[in-house]
Amino acid sequence: MPGRRPWQPDMQPARKLLSLLFLVLMGTELTQVLPTNPEESWQVYSSAQDSEGRCICTVVAPQQTMCSRDARTKQLRQLLEKVQNMSQSIEVLDRRTQRDLQYVEKMENQMKGLESKFRQVEESHRQHLARQFKAIKAKMDELRPLIPVLEEYKADAKLVLQFKEEVQNLTSVLNELQEEIGAYDYDELQSRVSNLEERLRACMQKLACGKLTGISDPVTIKTSGSRFGSWMTDPLAPEGDNRVWYMDGYHNNRFVREYKSMADFMTTDNFTSHRLPHPWSGTGQVVYNGSIYFNKFQSHIVIRFDLKTEAILKTRSLDYAGYNNMYHYAWGGHSDIDLMVDENGLWAVYATNQNAGNIVISKLDPVSLQVLQTWNTSYPKRSAGEAFIICGTLYVTNGYSGGTKVHYAYQTNASTYEYIDIPFQNKYSHISMLDYNPKDRALYAWNNGHQILYNVTLFHVIRSDEL
Repeated sequence: MPGRRPWQPDMQPARKLLSLLFLVLMGTELTQVLPTNPEESWQVYSSAQDSEGRCICTVVAPQQTMCSRDARTKQLRQLLEKVQNMSQSIEVLDRRTQRDLQYVEKMENQMKGLESKFRQVEESHRQHLARQFKAIKAKMDELRPLIPVLEEYKADAKLVLQFKEEVQNLTSVLNELQEEIGAYDYDELQSRVSNLEERLRACMQKLACGKLTGISDPVTIKTSGSRFGSWMTDPLAPEGDNRVWYMDGYHNNRFVREYKSMADFMTTDNFTSHRLPHPWSGTGQVVYNGSIYFNKFQSHIVIRFDLKTEAILKTRSLDYAGYNNMYHYAWGGHSDIDLMVDENGLWAVYATNQNAGNIVISKLDPVSLQVLQTWNTSYPKRSAGEAFIICGTLYVTNGYSGGTKVHYAYQTNASTYEYIDIPFQNKYSHISMLDYNPKDRALYAWNNGHQILYNVTLFHVIRSDEL
């Protein structure tokens, strides 16, 4: 029709094909910190999970040279429009139901419909585009095994984002087929797709760690036990093992409760009891790879106890570590030695006379309990309310009752520290245990007889030279 502009395909997704992907895991709050020069680096600038384990991922991408328009067949245009419409539908649904696991099933149905369209195009264009469309269909088939893996780590929102990015990748591939089908052969196209997948996987791995920037409101899981205690899950438990471990009190107790699942822990009082060979001290116990690690009462001895065979696997003394309420947290309770786990393994936090009662951090071998490396901080342990480690950084709270915040961080990878201000809600006014679980990306807390969870927000910076 005269005066009407010729149809042009949307080139925006094509630019994203050549860019690194940034994923943002956001919980209750999201604070944007845009990179000063997006063309030089990628930044993922906030990530979190809320009380239901849901998060949002955002990408800041460098600009790339736009491809020239080269209209192809009517069938390709129709297919491209369907993929673009699907991306738009995902955007709308993502904003409304991003935190809902049912979205994964809806997305899978959409993908099946897309496969059907690919088969139709194959039948009508078999001689010219068979190899290219088979490769794209194979990419769709590869997406399905990712679903249970990501669900296992409570990354439903991350899964939705990955599907969204893959659809955008398909759009970009179709754009290239439409614009450059004469300039690039199948091998080069396959190389581009493989490179994109490798960069996506590398980016996902980089997002495992980050700097703490926020803590969500608490979620009360159960109300039971005394004022002091600890509870936990095993971050290295195999798939399907969702047991909860529960230890009431902070001294002169030997019995560990085992609940079959978080649901059982929340709704029933059915448990199996394990008797430790020695009473524990404090609330700094952890379960890691099938063993429970605890501080033997009135000693600086750390014990590794196998929960399956109910046998001691290893004992070791932490040289010079204070014990028996010598260097406890501010709330007391024989909390001299606090054992922790994070993405890097097993840690012990304590204090010594040699370090003037200030906090000492030791990295432990989880099998032999040998001290691998030690860092001396300048923070008095008796002034700390509680502490936990995320990605090799020790975070210390300013108290255990009333208004509470994380206000000190020590980075073991650089042997540096800083004072920070990350408030969080102390709902029941007496925190006697606060530990991070790297699998759940959450803080487990015992607060005045209440077992509660906090989700965390982590800030990630990923530069292109790291991938």
